[in-house]
Amino acid sequence: MDINARAQKIKLLVFDVDGVLTNNQIIFGPDGEAMKIFNSQDGLGMAAAGKMGLKTAIITGRESEMVRRRCRELGVTDIRQGSMDKAAHLAELAAKHGLAYEEIGYAGDDLNDLAVLKQVGLACAVANAVPEVKAAAHYITAREGGRGAVREIVELVLKAQGKWDALVAMYANPGKVETRQ
Repeated sequence: MDINARAQKIKLLVFDVDGVLTNNQIIFGPDGEAMKIFNSQDGLGMAAAGKMGLKTAIITGRESEMVRRRCRELGVTDIRQGSMDKAAHLAELAAKHGLAYEEIGYAGDDLNDLAVLKQVGLACAVANAVPEVKAAAHYITAREGGRGAVREIVELVLKAQGKWDALVAMYANPGKVETRQ
């Protein structure tokens, strides 16, 4: 099945955080809190996905208040942090939303994403993913994690579903859409 056919079926996009929504760097502050740097174009892409009817979710192995805060800003309500079994969390999300795995897209970058990538209908690897993840992917982004890869995936899906032009028109019309990213 080609990439557009896969993308047309997607109703839920799930993302890893470290290495996908971020550039894989974790900075610890003076009090031990982990700080992360997020890409604003990725943020706008995630918010836009929701505006166009796609559900978005996070499954990540780390716990972070910054991730919770960023997800709140972007309207992401399905957040699974501290995941030791990403496949189990994917199953929970599929059941919660009544979706088949072929209706779910997932983006990852490292070995702990492999089990999930092998289950979903649209398996995405970011450009800086490890070779094993790239080998399991249906689509490899041109952009690296934390540098627009998530936005690239959202665009791929929205264009395949014929929703991209409507989104652009929405943003081109002043006052019609919130521009938080």
